[in-house]
Amino acid sequence: MLHTWGSALTHHPHVHGIVPGGGLALDEDRWVPCKPGFFLSVRVLSRLFRRRFLEELQNAHRDGQLQFFGEHAGLSDPKAFADWLAPLRQCEWVVYAKRPFAGPEAVLAYLSRYTHRVAISNSRLIACDERGVTFRWKDYRTHGRTRYKTMTLSTDEFMRRFLLHVLPSGFHRIRHYGLLANANRKSHIATVRELLHQSEVEAPSDRREALNGNASIQPTFVCRHCGAPMLIIETFARAPHIRGPPWPSAPT
Repeated sequence: MLHTWGSALTHHPHVHGIVPGGGLALDEDRWVPCKPGFFLSVRVLSRLFRRRFLEELQNAHRDGQLQFFGEHAGLSDPKAFADWLAPLRQCEWVVYAKRPFAGPEAVLAYLSRYTHRVAISNSRLIACDERGVTFRWKDYRTHGRTRYKTMTLSTDEFMRRFLLHVLPSGFHRIRHYGLLANANRKSHIATVRELLHQSEVEAPSDRREALNGNASIQPTFVCRHCGAPMLIIETFARAPHIRGPPWPSAPT
């Protein structure tokens, strides 16, 4: 998942990847799991990513897809650009991997909050007037009550920062590969379930069908007039209470 979220509408692109702890054999007749306590070699992944990234960067420069301005205008020359890349091939690139504290469910819950968001949520917008657009943002460099601040930008600057998070043509926010590739996703998942002896969990498409199909399921809400189960169409979150400033203490 391509992620460009930024607290103060800054451009902070990065990629999240969910990788299963194993995969299908080439003939798809068995499941090949990871070694116990081992997922991948972080050092190998670091150097592989470094090589692939710099190769694509050099290809983009050769095809004229990069533009340089100001003090970096000299990098448009191929030799100057190659000299600039040379030190980057020698230093170690950091790849950090760790087991999630709360398990894979917490990781999926975290990513699900960003799959369909763009730049800023509506709840962070405070005002839009002649001064510009005012919104809330989180300063990760501070802690405590001063961590949450407000910022006012001119309308033009706000739109410029917002449009930095709109993906260009050809980019996709979510990509599926391997077992979840669109071409063979259904057959691959069925094969993996069979090999791992996991039964498919069917989610009912309608609450009414689930209640009618299984009489043992007790409805959560029942109409007090006719006794029929009530269907939840939409749930409204409770609005936060407006708190006034604290009363000044009485003089002693």
